Amino acid sequence: MPLSYAIILGGSMTMIGTSVNLFVNDLMDEAGLGRLGVFAITGIGLPLAVGCIAIIVLAGPFLLPERSTPGENIVGPEREFTVEMTIAANSELAGATVAEAGLRNLDGVFLVEVGRADRIIAAIGPEEPLAAGDRLVFVGNLERVLDLQRMAGLISAEARHFDDLARNPQRQFVEAVIGSGSPLVGSTLKAADFRRRYGAAVVAIHRSGEQLSGKLGDVRLRGGDVLLLLAGRDFSRQYRQHGDFAVVAPLNQDRPIRREHAKIVELCIGALIVLAGTGVLSLLQTSLLIAFGLVIARVVTLEDARRSIDAHVLLLIATSFALGLAVEKSGLASALAHLVVQAAAPLGSYALLAAVLAATMIVTEVISNAAAAALMFPIAIAVAGQSGYSPLPFAVIVIFGASLSFLTPIGYQTNTMVWAMGGYRYTDFARLGIPLTLFVVIATPLLVPLAFPFH
Repeated sequence: MPLSYAIILGGSMTMIGTSVNLFVNDLMDEAGLGRLGVFAITGIGLPLAVGCIAIIVLAGPFLLPERSTPGENIVGPEREFTVEMTIAANSELAGATVAEAGLRNLDGVFLVEVGRADRIIAAIGPEEPLAAGDRLVFVGNLERVLDLQRMAGLISAEARHFDDLARNPQRQFVEAVIGSGSPLVGSTLKAADFRRRYGAAVVAIHRSGEQLSGKLGDVRLRGGDVLLLLAGRDFSRQYRQHGDFAVVAPLNQDRPIRREHAKIVELCIGALIVLAGTGVLSLLQTSLLIAFGLVIARVVTLEDARRSIDAHVLLLIATSFALGLAVEKSGLASALAHLVVQAAAPLGSYALLAAVLAATMIVTEVISNAAAAALMFPIAIAVAGQSGYSPLPFAVIVIFGASLSFLTPIGYQTNTMVWAMGGYRYTDFARLGIPLTLFVVIATPLLVPLAFPFH
């Protein structure tokens, strides 16, 4: 839950932090208020983030009850895979101890052996120094073994056998069970020339009831061994009915991370922030320029670019525009604004801002964030018009009200994601969410006018 709240707070610090921020920016532009710069709301979002994080750190341990995750309630041992990794030549792990490298207490995976030249270190202490080229043997569950493939500074010991696969954007992880009559039985990966024979590379091996040690390429295979493979897209179709394997099944996982163009992507993200933040180019122009550039440079494939477009999000935003227009044209915005002004105007301008903020936060707990922003934006503009204030602070307050959802697990997408993962109950969100919401309702109306005055 704190992780979800941190994501929400981080997204409220810039105008590109969430889709809601971008959506409200479009609404402001259509209303003639102009577009806000990338860092226009940072002066508001940063103090809110600091205050909310302080509440989470200080009050969270007392307000959040201990909950067990669904995985902790599963009885029985997990399948353990053995994976062999190597410390890269330019890795920051080289020269560090096992403890300093963060390899001592990994969640769900254990370092069982270090190989250095012809020496094998089986009893590995936390102060054992690591060196470039060291071969590390880990044992752990499938999910954590896959996580090792993403750890910076570690590369698969079998990487030399699948350099071409590493560059293949269609590669995927596949599980293959060796059949009892397979010619692989009794052979090693090296002797069978597995990479050349099957066009795939073995990343890890699972053997029921036995922990493997030594180099994966020297392990004598048995029937029933489960191989975690890095393979091309056609491997499953080609070998599903093949006698060498009893079962072939692609993992329901995202494709392995491609690190070869990481620096290019980092530079592009930096360019996006600089160009859009300084106003040299608009956010739309910069985003499109970088996106097309990455496709042309083959850093991203056309298929990956197409798959990354979420049609549901686009449809939601499009229909939300219609909702906001209906609220404005029907006179509902004006009527509701009149009620808000009557109730809060005698208490002053800050009370009006707080009223719009509170109403937006309540609405966003029961409908989507974009829909809440579309519903409340014309009402906020009408409140500003009827009370004689600038519409800018009221438009900006909608951004925070539509995003800062702490009270329910359905108010924001990340809340929903951690709801089941953390084993939380519905009411757990309100336990920590109430003090956060009270802080936001008090602090935000005080901060917004500092950057966007009422007159």
